[in-house]
Amino acid sequence: MTESTLSQKSVLAIAVSAPVGGPYDYLAGPAMGATRGSLVMVPFGGRQLPGIVMGKAKGDLPMAKLRTVAVMVNLPRLPAPMVQFIERVSAWTMAPLGSVVKMVLSQPAAFGCPPKLKRYRLAPPPDEARLTVSRQLVLDYLGEPERRDGGDLAAGIIAASGVSQSVLGRMEAVGLLQVELVSADLLPPLPKHNLAHVVLNDDQQHAADHLRATIGQGFRVNLLDGVTGSGKTEVYFEAVEASIKAGQQVLILLPEIALSAAWRARFSARFGVPPLEWHSDILPGQKRKSWRFVLEGRASVVVGARSALFLPFSKLGLIVVDEEHEHAFKQEEQVIYQARDMAVLLGQLNKIPVVLASATPSLESWVNAGKTGMLQRYEYLSLPKRVHDAELPSIQIINLRETPPERGRWLAPPLVNAIDLRLKAGEQSLLYLNRRGYAPLTLCAACGTKLTCPNCDSWMVAHRLAGRMRCHHCGHESRPSNNCKACGSKDQMQACGPGVERLAEEVLWRFPEVRFALLSSDTVGTPKAAETFIQSVIDGEVDIIIGTQMAAKGHHFPNLTLVGVVDADLGLAGGDLRAAERTFQMLSQVAGRAGRESRPGEAMLQTLEPQNPVLASLISGDRDLFLEQEAAARLAAGMPPFGRLASVIISSPYEDRLHDTMRQLSSTHPNFDLVQILGPAIAPIGFLRGKHRARLLIRADKSVNIQYILEHWLGEIKLPSSVRMQIDIDPYSFL
Repeated sequence: MTESTLSQKSVLAIAVSAPVGGPYDYLAGPAMGATRGSLVMVPFGGRQLPGIVMGKAKGDLPMAKLRTVAVMVNLPRLPAPMVQFIERVSAWTMAPLGSVVKMVLSQPAAFGCPPKLKRYRLAPPPDEARLTVSRQLVLDYLGEPERRDGGDLAAGIIAASGVSQSVLGRMEAVGLLQVELVSADLLPPLPKHNLAHVVLNDDQQHAADHLRATIGQGFRVNLLDGVTGSGKTEVYFEAVEASIKAGQQVLILLPEIALSAAWRARFSARFGVPPLEWHSDILPGQKRKSWRFVLEGRASVVVGARSALFLPFSKLGLIVVDEEHEHAFKQEEQVIYQARDMAVLLGQLNKIPVVLASATPSLESWVNAGKTGMLQRYEYLSLPKRVHDAELPSIQIINLRETPPERGRWLAPPLVNAIDLRLKAGEQSLLYLNRRGYAPLTLCAACGTKLTCPNCDSWMVAHRLAGRMRCHHCGHESRPSNNCKACGSKDQMQACGPGVERLAEEVLWRFPEVRFALLSSDTVGTPKAAETFIQSVIDGEVDIIIGTQMAAKGHHFPNLTLVGVVDADLGLAGGDLRAAERTFQMLSQVAGRAGRESRPGEAMLQTLEPQNPVLASLISGDRDLFLEQEAAARLAAGMPPFGRLASVIISSPYEDRLHDTMRQLSSTHPNFDLVQILGPAIAPIGFLRGKHRARLLIRADKSVNIQYILEHWLGEIKLPSSVRMQIDIDPYSFL
């Protein structure tokens, strides 16, 4: 073998877990036998970072300049579809390859050997060993049939026998106990697939049979479209069971894990054990274990937020995206991606089925299901009826121009009367307003100055329960004051508009004896808090729920019969491409919380625009007509899902450098057929988190490779070190 051939074979291309583009060349060293997907530790700058072997290097760099792989990680390599997924996500989002690798290799602590624990077993007792009462208790416990061969860990022995750790240590020393070191990472229990099922109705059974039949039959996407309360979860559980039986792993994505206590309870009842969870509230030690179990194929079912999509599944057999329409699946920071779309890509690469479930499908999924007469890419399954013969809630419009609330109040008389009737009947009500805190705006009555964030072009929101003023964009906080800093006036600062805390104040004024509770991220921020809250509602300890969008996230409150939407127009204004669709989805979902059992439900929507097409569609109950109209408008404008959009956001702490970059982008932007470049222009929020911001919007025909255009245009731009550029393919935010 020549030196040249040897060099080629001993240099690896490694994608490093850092926000850098492309793989780097390293001498193989201890990773001489590594193949694509192998995990390594490499020197990078002054640190050692995890990395993924992407293949052999081109060998076009001098050997003397290359550093050597530090460690070949003793773990299974990533499967080929996962490595492809990393490359495809990077290419689609135009994020650095290393940033995507960093999401996948998020638990470098899992690379080492798991901590060890001592497992104690009985040993032949030595003749001279003295048997005290404590020692005999241990021997009796370990001598029971279920432990005679396998023994037990110290914690189990101590709990059962009441002895101390020192007793076990002395018994080991004198030879009464044998000890072996075992992994401290206890495997998650396997879900059972022979437990009693709920009885499915005909529509559910048809959909369940179809989904079961897809397991092991390659890639396909199924849109499970079921009205609120139709039992979609029980239907896709059938596919989960079939996948478990086949020895495959299942990934279930939920938009709001903190609010999934009821979902977890249903899963545990169905499969006998809880699923493995993956979200930001999981402790680091548990994440380390879970990541390793997923890679080793020892975790059967994982339920998680969008980041769970980047876990290193070794034998993935099914992906479920529940509430697929939810905008929470769009990641807006660092690597910007739409988890629903990336889940479909992951399913395609793994050649497995994907289930998208929703009561209000996204327009993209609805179009892909062939509902506009275009090419059908997704299979369509419908659940048009609620289970248990429950009826969908009736929806009533309250015209605030005809029946306004009293001055300084926010609940119109018809809604107040409806709440009173529910209270007398012993039923629960939900008041929905998608505004956290007490008031969205505070201004000076003397000079009109609005209290804004020092770091952003946004109002400070009053949070009276916490005694703070908060910016909901950057998190800046300050103490409230009644004195105006602009004009010096005393006691002139006034709260304008309602948040959920202000609604609670009105509820207490109108119904002094009522038991109410706030449901927002300020009051229910963790899975444990959510579980406690939901159980208190189910147990009848709450008469009125006052909630933000968290209240629309699939909850099942059996005694809830009235939903009051305080401001149904909120969200319809502005230039957001999906404003109408998002409002329709949110109002449909929150209305669907009412009447999910035998008692009929009602939703009352307060509005100043009763003729708005969104509200008219809700009243008529003709969701498909709304989607058809929305699709026609998007098609005429060449907007997604019929066209392509990309957003370029530039930001800098220095306003002059931002404007210099804007001029450079404006003077160099290319001209292409079927492509329109709008901007650059100052962003609607022109100052955010201490940085000045500008935006460009690129609209293109569906056939255009928008990433290619952006790469060849923006790749030539030399940005100052103080200017940051971010690309968002298919943007959801236009701020």
